Amino acid sequence: MTLWHALSNWHTAWRYAILLLATLPLAYYLLSSLAAWRFFSRERARKLPDFTPPISILKAVRGVDFATHENYASFCRQDYPRYEIMFALNEAHDPAGPIIARLMEEFPEREIRLLVGAAELGTNRKVNKLARMAAEARYEILALSDGDVRVGPNYLREVAASFAGRRNASREYGVNEQIGAVTSFYAGVAENNLGAQLEAIGAASDFFAGVLMADWMEGMHFALGASIVTTKTWLGKIGGFAAIADMLADDYELGRRIAEAGGTVLLSREIVSTMYPAQTFRGFWEHQLRWARTVRLCRPWSYAGLILTHGLPWAVLAFFVAPGKWLGLSYLGAYLILRLAMTWIVGVWGVRDETARRKPWLVPVRDAMHLAVWLASLVGNRIVWGGIAYAIDRGRMSPIASERSAGG
Repeated sequence: MTLWHALSNWHTAWRYAILLLATLPLAYYLLSSLAAWRFFSRERARKLPDFTPPISILKAVRGVDFATHENYASFCRQDYPRYEIMFALNEAHDPAGPIIARLMEEFPEREIRLLVGAAELGTNRKVNKLARMAAEARYEILALSDGDVRVGPNYLREVAASFAGRRNASREYGVNEQIGAVTSFYAGVAENNLGAQLEAIGAASDFFAGVLMADWMEGMHFALGASIVTTKTWLGKIGGFAAIADMLADDYELGRRIAEAGGTVLLSREIVSTMYPAQTFRGFWEHQLRWARTVRLCRPWSYAGLILTHGLPWAVLAFFVAPGKWLGLSYLGAYLILRLAMTWIVGVWGVRDETARRKPWLVPVRDAMHLAVWLASLVGNRIVWGGIAYAIDRGRMSPIASERSAGG
């Protein structure tokens, strides 16, 4: 065999390897769509048990955004017999303080408490506040949610129902002690800003597809920070919030540690909403890079495998190496059709995200940008959170600057 023939065969082998690899994202889009159909069809057909134990809502908040009052008020409008809402601030002069005071006046029938400050258990000030609230909470079941989260009136009924165990002789439900945590998807409420809309559509059309696949293939071994409902008992089994007070991905760690301790982590069918405020390109880039590095540092092998779910770059490569133009165009067409179909099934029909419904054309734009984020996140362990730079070592944060404060 001549050198020319050897090189020609090598070139042909690489060409067909790329074409084969380019089919993997397409298969992933199909499987993710099936996972979404499977989950939401099953959950929406399920009848809720009438189980309404008292709940403590814990909200570690910092600052305000374009919808803070309405977000907080949504927790005061729950169709639920007994619950308390606890807010915790870092400082008394936080701008969220007056809004919480206003809520107390608007909803005098609700048990609302405001705590200021918390013992410094670790670098993550959000977790420090959660630890204080959990210690002072009146009830066993704890519902954790961020300040930028909004819920519907049935939120507590939905998440509480997942903790229902067997009925006793009085036909009343007990608590299922095997359930360690219940977590929720979140639909985006984005301001009229490209960065905000790209973040919203990225979560709805891509991130949640991965969550559904993980739930289908291996079960939930993590939690999503917009809403995590757990119990004091399960917190105690994992060492409480003090055990994760230095962790960047506190929501992920909470779910992971509960699962490792033997608790079941469930996805709720109840969708909450999270706010995406307008931001500069730099802010968008830093947020995306922080999120991507967080996922990489938490699940390195899974994160590396995400390259096989990036359909756009593989479709473009297939277009250029395909032996015929019709075949190359078919890869691009299949990417657009299957990617947009997955966006509709996961993001619109499943999560009911408005940005995904109104602006699906942003999906390929976001995919192109996300490839750059993915590549940039492969190196370095530095993130910026709350205006402070941190180095991450095995998921734990340490400030690069002398300041020891974190967002939240």
